[in-house]
Amino acid sequence: MELSSILTPERIRVPLHATDKSGVIRELVGVLADAGVLTNAEAALEAVLKREAERTTGIGYGLAIPHGKSDGCEQLVMAAGKPAVPVDFQSFDGRPVNFVVLLISPPDQTGPHIQALAKISRLMNIQDFRTAVEQAKTAAELHQAIARCEAVEAG
Repeated sequence: MELSSILTPERIRVPLHATDKSGVIRELVGVLADAGVLTNAEAALEAVLKREAERTTGIGYGLAIPHGKSDGCEQLVMAAGKPAVPVDFQSFDGRPVNFVVLLISPPDQTGPHIQALAKISRLMNIQDFRTAVEQAKTAAELHQAIARCEAVEAG
């Protein structure tokens, strides 16, 4: 699975304008709705907010991966962004979030969902990737950082 082929520059927002967790999630769902990849944006948003209420998706290293399963899409869809100001996601490490990747997939497509979560987590464990994310000033630069680090990880 190549994140950079799913997470196209059109689905990346730099900067995100929202200043709180639910606002960031809403903004990223809006990015997917604008891209025409959601069949029901409200159902998708509801699924992600419900999952977030159960347990934070702020996993550390300044990353949050809000995600949910919803009939509001036909396949795995992703959006990402960097908030203009770091956002409190009640992360496990207590640090605010400066990179958010949103995943939504249909309830019957668990495999791609889990693979995408794992791949994002692996990339965030790479210092060069975290630095590239931090330095990215545009959606294109963030997409290039993802593609470049995926290529390095693939060997």
